[in-house]
Amino acid sequence: MEPSPGDGSSPSPSPPPTAHAKPEQSSGDQPAGPGAAGEALAVLTSFGRRLLVLVPVYLAGAMGLSVGFVLFGLALYLGWRRVREEKERSLRVARQLLDDEERLTAKTLYMSHRELPAWVSFPDVEKAEWLNKIVAQVWPFLGQYMEKLLAETVAPAVRGSNPHLQTFTFTRVELGEKPLRILGVKVHTGQSKKQILLDLNISYVGDVQIDVEVKKYFCKAGVKGMQLHGILRVILEPLMGDLPIVGAVSMFFIRRPTLDINWTGMTNLLDIPGLSSLSDTMIMDSIAAFLVLPNRLLVPLVPDLQDVAQLRSPLPRGIIRIHLLAARGLSSKDKYVKGLIEGKSDPYALVRVGTQAFCSRVINEELNPQWGETYEVMVHEVPGQEIEVEVFDKDPDKDDFLGRMKLDVGKVLQAGVMDEWFPLQGGQGQVHLRLEWLSLLPDAEKLEQILQWNRGVSSRPEPPSAAILVVYLDRAQDLPLKKGNKEPNPMVQLSIQDVTQESKAVYSTNCPVWEQAFRFFLQDPRSQELDVQVKDDSRALTLGALTLPLARLLTAPELTLDQWFQLSSSGPNSRLYMKLVMRLLYLDTSQVRFPAVPGIPGAWDLDESPQTGSSVDVPPRPCHTTPDSSFGMENVLRLHVLEAQDLIAKDRFLGGLVKGKSDPYVKLKLAGRSFRSHVVREDLNPRWNEIFEVIVTSIPGQELKVEVFDKDLDKDDFLGRCKVSLTTVLNSGFLDEWLTLEDVPSGRLHLRLERLTPRPTAAELEEVLQVNSLIQTQKSAELAAALLSVYLERAEDLPLRKGTKPPSPYATLAVGDTSHKTKTVPQTATPVWNESAAFLIRKPNTESLELQVRGEGSGTLGSLSLPLSELLVADRLCLDRWFTLSNGQGQVLLRAQLGILVSQHSGVEAHSHSYSHSSSSLSEEPELWSGLPQVTSSAPELRQRLTHSDSPPEAPAGPLGQVKLTVWYHSEERKLIGFIHSCRALRQNGRDPPDPYVSLLLLPDKNRGTKRKTSQKKRTLNPEFNERFEWELSLDEALQRKLDVSVKSSSSFMSRERDLLGKVQLDLAEIDLSQGAAQW
Repeated sequence: MEPSPGDGSSPSPSPPPTAHAKPEQSSGDQPAGPGAAGEALAVLTSFGRRLLVLVPVYLAGAMGLSVGFVLFGLALYLGWRRVREEKERSLRVARQLLDDEERLTAKTLYMSHRELPAWVSFPDVEKAEWLNKIVAQVWPFLGQYMEKLLAETVAPAVRGSNPHLQTFTFTRVELGEKPLRILGVKVHTGQSKKQILLDLNISYVGDVQIDVEVKKYFCKAGVKGMQLHGILRVILEPLMGDLPIVGAVSMFFIRRPTLDINWTGMTNLLDIPGLSSLSDTMIMDSIAAFLVLPNRLLVPLVPDLQDVAQLRSPLPRGIIRIHLLAARGLSSKDKYVKGLIEGKSDPYALVRVGTQAFCSRVINEELNPQWGETYEVMVHEVPGQEIEVEVFDKDPDKDDFLGRMKLDVGKVLQAGVMDEWFPLQGGQGQVHLRLEWLSLLPDAEKLEQILQWNRGVSSRPEPPSAAILVVYLDRAQDLPLKKGNKEPNPMVQLSIQDVTQESKAVYSTNCPVWEQAFRFFLQDPRSQELDVQVKDDSRALTLGALTLPLARLLTAPELTLDQWFQLSSSGPNSRLYMKLVMRLLYLDTSQVRFPAVPGIPGAWDLDESPQTGSSVDVPPRPCHTTPDSSFGMENVLRLHVLEAQDLIAKDRFLGGLVKGKSDPYVKLKLAGRSFRSHVVREDLNPRWNEIFEVIVTSIPGQELKVEVFDKDLDKDDFLGRCKVSLTTVLNSGFLDEWLTLEDVPSGRLHLRLERLTPRPTAAELEEVLQVNSLIQTQKSAELAAALLSVYLERAEDLPLRKGTKPPSPYATLAVGDTSHKTKTVPQTATPVWNESAAFLIRKPNTESLELQVRGEGSGTLGSLSLPLSELLVADRLCLDRWFTLSNGQGQVLLRAQLGILVSQHSGVEAHSHSYSHSSSSLSEEPELWSGLPQVTSSAPELRQRLTHSDSPPEAPAGPLGQVKLTVWYHSEERKLIGFIHSCRALRQNGRDPPDPYVSLLLLPDKNRGTKRKTSQKKRTLNPEFNERFEWELSLDEALQRKLDVSVKSSSSFMSRERDLLGKVQLDLAEIDLSQGAAQW
């Protein structure tokens, strides 16, 4: 075979072919390959195309058309062909230009892209490529650690948390090849000499893959890919003089990071609109609870580090009181008639500081709204945290954005008080904020000054706080075991008034370690209490309890208690270790001047000078008060929250795949008061049966606002709302309706509202007390029997300060836990207040009105205690005169009048007579729970003896004493109700008085399901119980029962034996259960 001309025959090396030179193939005797067939096919294709061009000419001739049609069609084709070639040429030029630009950019910026010189720096943030190289080197080993951590620590914890997850395992854990990147580092200098403060701008776009499996349910799920972007703050503290120099590392996100997760497996269902946002929210809440302020991750670097709790959850830097006053110049978002008519907006504001968020009320149809609301937020990091206010227009579907403003909290710290109009970004208009920085004081010296200042602050929706309490919950020891000697899963509920917080659950141990911190705002630490309940995670079993008056902290060093606390209702050695730190909230008011803004609640001016007295003649001393015509015209509204039906289900499990129910409760707001029912667990048709009472006036336009929520650990879900006009109830006197819940697909609420008008007579008081004891529910507070109205007009002859200076007096009126404070009249010994107050009275026979006159900065000037029993014997239950103060110097002129609250719609008729067919005198019989038929041996004799009597108003005392009780059937609730009032003249068996209690049993049941018993009273022969008991059964079933009432006493502390003091048996078929009557 001869070589082709392109082949070199000489031994000298030939240059390699270039990109444009292709070696020629031999054309000898070789058969035609694929190249020859391709050429033949190309020739045939070209010939066919040219032949197709002649087809239109042939068709035009065959149809007898003119040649012009052919030329016109040819012109159209050539024009289209030319336009197409122009477009393709333009695209080629643009693509070539882009390629040249990319090559030039890459060549010019190669050094800055790859190796940023050390001398290049930015104003605040420094680039840290060296740190990224370290992270990339460590990343595979970090993946090994995460795999071990998830398999050995997380998986067992998940399996122990729920019996349905006992087969939970991690089947695959890979962090992938893309490590986390640190885009910039900012070092904060000048903050503290004992710490190093860093802000890391982190970005993670990783190929992480984590798969889990629950074999019991053949369920597989996982994560494939994740993105995380945010600012991570790292604090190195404390700095020490020994290695490793840094004692611990704290890490947290100042603001919630941006998170995006790609789910695999069954969780792909969460990509459905509406479910994906739910899943992201749940995960973000979990991250916030773990690593977003105020929580933080602490890694100690040295053993036995002091104040670990303080480092893990340090005290806040301060408190900011945010007064959201008003806005102006907002944009109009409402449109009518398809946008032809422009309306206004219905603005409301969202206030955020970190994870703390508040929502104002909606102002309808207003571009210059005035809110006048106050919020208090804890500030943990300065600088870093921001105050963010967003304004929206409320709409039925989606709320419109009206603007946003942000402010670093460091500016508030520097200014102390800021009162400014802030422009809204992203919209038009301004928002008016007054921001106050409250410092934390570690002593109680200025508590009275703070409380006095807060009394003059108009704050809604919550009153201003005087202090904060931080509870460091550390651990517990020797908690009681569950039934069967099983280890409990302890968790802790901490409550102050109506605010409750819960700890995590620690599984399978009676010596749990929580190491968590909880924070509370306090209005008056002198009277508030911390209630601690240690429970099993099911919340059904209580493992211990503790009630701690916060007044103890006021006398402790630095307002701190750090010790073990013994638990009650628990084991003998059960105790709880906590550290409680209180700090007073102090605003330096020496330089504060607030402008008086008309129409804005809460605006005041401290420069207001007191009015001086006039030189006119002093009028003669009055003998009686002169209240205005509206005094004593208040009514009491009794709110009975019965039940609800068809509520929507809000609880979700397994990431939303399993639909649960709801844990509903009700909030009621009326006349500035708020009430809240108890929570009914897992019920879409709950029954609360709770009664609330509120004092109301006849001011038109008032409404009862009712909202239903689903109780959750983080944020409660909305289940609906409704409103009731107060005018309707006051005019009709009674309302019993099912109200449809608004803003939700389904649900209705059953309310019963009754107006109680006070009556100036004590003749019906005993009847009212009896009716209240019958209709009172177990979940409700004791019902009011009367309304006390007090008008305090003036005082005279008050003692002077230091003998010569007149005081600045004010007065406090109190009945029980309810109090009212008057205004302060400056520098006078004869103040005129002209103020009124009203109080709900539950037991007029035993309660009293307490009045104290105090001077601003001078202590108590005098006091008065007025027993309400004096009003019960007064004419029209009213006293109007001068009263001498207890110190003997000074008098006050006041009017106190009592009104008895008689219910006309209680469904109960109270009677003062006793039963004529049975007796409640006690008889002596042995306690025979196993031989119940023998119990009635002496009862027939008692019944026969009283059958022929004339039903005396009070049965004669038996040899063993008497018991006072009421038996009544509540037809609406289908319950038999028994009320144990008291016992008297019980028999003393031994040297010491007994410790009596009352046991009740519905015969002929022999089980303990119908057994009820009262609390035990210590060492008394005349115990007072006043306890109510209920049995759920129909009226027919009740008429077939007998009620066995036994009075017993514990024989000794260590013995289970009980001494029977006496018993009586009532045949319910012989009693008129429709009428509740108390009888001895």
